[in-house]
Amino acid sequence: MWLQQLLLEGTSMGSAKQLADFGYKAFSGSMMLLTVYGGYLCSARVYRYFQRQKALKQLEQNQLNTGAIED
Repeated sequence: MWLQQLLLEGTSMGSAKQLADFGYKAFSGSMMLLTVYGGYLCSARVYRYFQRQKALKQLEQNQLNTGAIED
């Protein structure tokens, strides 16, 4: 409602359109950055998960090998 009044009270359509275009671009840009950052966080978590699985598997193999030598 307040935007319609602002447009009708004498603000030129060009400047209102430019403001709307800028707002849209700023919002779209921030959403793109959030998407990229979310992808980074997700991939970092997946990488840590697989590194941990690899380390646990190596630890298990070491324990099995150590146990076989002691027997």
